[in-house]
Amino acid sequence: MVLYTLCATFLCTLVLPLLLFLAAVKLWEIYIISGRDPNCASPLPPGTMGLPFLGETLQMVLQRRKFLQMKRQKYGFIYKTHLFGNPTVRVMGAENVRQILLGEHRLVAAQWPASVRTILGADTLSNMHGAQHKLKKKAIMKAFSREALEHYIPVIQEEVRCAVAGWLQSDSCVLVYPEMKRLMFRIAMRILLGFEPEQTRTDELELVEAFEEMIKNLFSLPIDVPFSGLYRGLKARNFIHAKIEENIKKKIVKRLDQAQHMDALQLLIENCKKNGEPLGIQELKESATELLFGGHETTASSATSLVMFLGLHPEVVLRMRQELHAKGLLGANSQDKALNIETLEQLKYTGCVIKETLRINPSVPGGFRVALKTFELNGYQIPRGWNVIYSICDTHDVSDMFPNKEEFQPERFMAKAPEDSSRFNYIPFGGGSRRCVGKEFAKVVLKIFLVELATKCNWTLLNGPPTMKTGPTVYPVDNLPTKFSSFVDTYN
Repeated sequence: MVLYTLCATFLCTLVLPLLLFLAAVKLWEIYIISGRDPNCASPLPPGTMGLPFLGETLQMVLQRRKFLQMKRQKYGFIYKTHLFGNPTVRVMGAENVRQILLGEHRLVAAQWPASVRTILGADTLSNMHGAQHKLKKKAIMKAFSREALEHYIPVIQEEVRCAVAGWLQSDSCVLVYPEMKRLMFRIAMRILLGFEPEQTRTDELELVEAFEEMIKNLFSLPIDVPFSGLYRGLKARNFIHAKIEENIKKKIVKRLDQAQHMDALQLLIENCKKNGEPLGIQELKESATELLFGGHETTASSATSLVMFLGLHPEVVLRMRQELHAKGLLGANSQDKALNIETLEQLKYTGCVIKETLRINPSVPGGFRVALKTFELNGYQIPRGWNVIYSICDTHDVSDMFPNKEEFQPERFMAKAPEDSSRFNYIPFGGGSRRCVGKEFAKVVLKIFLVELATKCNWTLLNGPPTMKTGPTVYPVDNLPTKFSSFVDTYN
C-alpha cells in the first residue's frame, strides 16, 4: 500500500507534469506547422519553435550570438523560429537578403516586434509605411545633406576633443563603451535636436541612464505588467519624453532666419507647417526619441569597436597616421588644418578602417519585416503574416567576397569591388528603401573621431580582446577598460 502511494505521488508530482509539458510542446509545434500556407507546395524552412507562447525569445535574449551561430550551423541560411510573440523566419546570405530588401511593399513590409513599436511609437520613421514614410524620410534626409554635414563638423570636433582630453587626464582606466555612449549622446542632442551645450551637459546623465533602460527593454515580450521588460521600457521612454518636451515646444513657436541652419527636429516641425499638418507634441516626442536612439546608440557601438580593433592592431594605427600625415593632419602646421567634408573624403584608408570594423562588428545585427503574402525563398515558403528577420552580421560572416574573413584587414576595401557583387554582401546600414538615413552622418562622426584619436592618443586594452554581445547593438561585456596616453607627434 505504501509503495502504491509512493508511485502514485511520483506520477502526480513528476511524470504527469512532464507528460503534459511534452504534450503542450507537441501541440505547439502542430499549431505552428498548421500556419503554413496549403496553397504553396514548398515546405516551411527547417528549425524549431521553442516553448509554447514564449518561443525561443529567452534563449535568443540570453545567448544572442551563440544562439544565432548555433542555429546557422544547424539549419543553414534560412530557418524558422518563434521570437517576440511571432513565428519568424531568419534569413542570411547576399541573394536571400537581396530578395527581402528589394521586396519592400511587394513581398514584405517593415514591422519591428510589438515591444519596439509600443516603446518607440507609431509615428516614428521606422514604423511608417508608404507615402507617409517617404515624406518623413525626405524631411529628415535634409538634416544629413552635404551642406548640413559640413555645418556639423566643428560641433562634432569640439565634443570629441573634449572627451579625448578627459581620457588623457584620467589616472585610472577608461571604460570606453559607457564613455562613447555619453559622447555620442551629446553630439546627437546638439546636432539632431538642437540642444544648447549647457543644457546637454545638465540633462546628459539622467537621459543616458533612461536610454539605457529603454534600449535594454526594447526587445521584450509584449506584456505590459508591473516590472516586466515592456513596463520598464515604457517608464524610461516617458521620462525621456518629459525631458525633451520643453525643447520641442520652444522650437514650435521659434521664428527662424532664412539663412539659419535647422537641426533634424526643426526640419520635421517646419515640414509639418509647410504641409499644413497638425503639430502633435506626442508625434514630435516620438520622432525626437527615435533620432536620439539612431543618432547615438549605433555610433557609440561602432566607435567602441574601432578603439578595440585598433588597440589590437597597432600596424593599422601606424598606416592610418601615415595617411593623416600625407593629408596634412599630422606633423608641421597640422594644427592649422581645418577639417571639412572634402578633407574627410580624402582619408581613404581611414574610411576602410571604418568599413572593416562594420564588416566584423555591424552595430545593428539585422532588420525586421513581415510577409505581406506567402512567397517562396530559396525553396522554402514564407507564410503570410510571419515575421522575417534579415541578418546583417550573418550575411557578412557567410559572404565569399571576403577571404580570411576572421582577420581585421582594412586594405581589403581599398580595391573597389564590382557593384553587383558587393551590394548585398556588405550591408552594415541595411539596404533598399529603408537603408539607414543617418549613414553619411555616422561616417562623418566616426572619421572625425578617428582623426582626433589617432593624432592625440596611444592606448592599451587592459583586458585584451573582449567578449562581444548584442543587445540590441553590439558591445563589449567588460565595457572595454582602456588606458590612454598622449601621442608624441614624430612627424614634426
